[in-house]
Amino acid sequence: MTFLKFFSPVAAYRDLRLFLATRRRHELWFMALSLAVTTLIIFVFFKDANFQKPYERNIIYVEQWPITRTDEQIRAQQKIDQAKKAIQLAELKKKREAKQAEFKRLDDKLESWGF
Repeated sequence: MTFLKFFSPVAAYRDLRLFLATRRRHELWFMALSLAVTTLIIFVFFKDANFQKPYERNIIYVEQWPITRTDEQIRAQQKIDQAKKAIQLAELKKKREAKQAEFKRLDDKLESWGF
């Protein structure tokens, strides 16, 4: 580890102090501003990346049908399933239309402001 014997925190501090002493005042302000902006961007990315989505169980149950099931039973079950699917599609369409209306209101507001 002879390579690390040349590194000293005291020498690094002296070198930094000498470097900063040769800089003009406006250079130091711009350096501080650039460090603050960089730190802010890194903080925002770090904060944005750490989100926990709550775990939702998505269990899909499979129905078992007897092999002796008749075509009439199959058609009757398909009608029941089709009715359930129609209700779900209607709810989905209603939610989509509500979301579109919300975005439309936002778009109209932005256009009224000139954006």
